[in-house]
Amino acid sequence: MPSVGQELLDVPFPDMVTKLALGVADAQAALDANSVETALVLAEETIDVVPAITQTIAADGSVSFTNASPIEMSLLQVGLNPTFYQFQEASIEVTMDIKTTTSSEFSIKASAKAKVGFAVWSASVRIDTAYNRKFGKEVKGTSRLYTKMVPVPPPPRIMPEVTVIDNRTTDDGGTGTP
Repeated sequence: MPSVGQELLDVPFPDMVTKLALGVADAQAALDANSVETALVLAEETIDVVPAITQTIAADGSVSFTNASPIEMSLLQVGLNPTFYQFQEASIEVTMDIKTTTSSEFSIKASAKAKVGFAVWSASVRIDTAYNRKFGKEVKGTSRLYTKMVPVPPPPRIMPEVTVIDNRTTDDGGTGTP
């Protein structure tokens, strides 16, 4: 079973960057498509809007209101705009901690026995040796993907240009438009 550290090392950094970039591009395309779909819904959905209300105050102080006839306008025309987003930042952070330990133990035990008897002498020596070497390895790895999205204004050509033509006449007999 591969270790966490080895798995992180096995993914080439250029592949990580490429996958991040392609992921951001796919997500951006989905966000843009969603904003365009929202714009289409706002352009198709209509409501009745009263474009003007006239308030008249009579000499006796009474107040009356006169409404202009309602007109049908799309939600886009009344000023509801789709929200567009873009990725402002994307980063990959990979952190790995590796701890390696080595320890050695060496021990010698010796014992001797001697027998002395009439014309016979004998000795036995026993030596026990032990050598133990231990290796320890601890690997911890983490990776983090960070992206930051911000809202941006809609593309300038998606919003309709509004031109007002005022054909009312003024008190001096001229028209309301210059």
